[in-house]
Amino acid sequence: MTTDVETSALRARQLINLTQTLTERLAAERDAFRAHRAQDVAASMNETQELANLYRRESAQAKAAPAFLSVIPTADRDALIAATEAFEAVLAEHASTVDAARQVSEGLVRTIAAEVAGARAQGVGYGASGRATEGDGRAVALNRKA
Repeated sequence: MTTDVETSALRARQLINLTQTLTERLAAERDAFRAHRAQDVAASMNETQELANLYRRESAQAKAAPAFLSVIPTADRDALIAATEAFEAVLAEHASTVDAARQVSEGLVRTIAAEVAGARAQGVGYGASGRATEGDGRAVALNRKA
């Protein structure tokens, strides 16, 4: 093999390994969310984010210089395609699982906020002296962004 072919094959194998590692991590996170164990994901979130950023940079470089794909061995190219397809499938499942968890969390927060606001509103009225009684002056803020 020439140096360009060797370098391209090495880059392809590194991208394959990175893609497979990220796929495994996202699959584990997806499974943790499905098992209602979101706390298990929190511990490794930074590392997953670093891997995702590295994958984004590496795949952008591969797209910017597609010539390296034409010189790598067919087996490496096929392995890269398979790894990418598996990654995209797991990524779609992960995204829908995270979205479902987000919707549940937001629903719980809205319900709790509504209950607290309803409980605080009671008791505001007029007293025996004809003056309005003081209500609970604390405000309830609900941010609609997750």
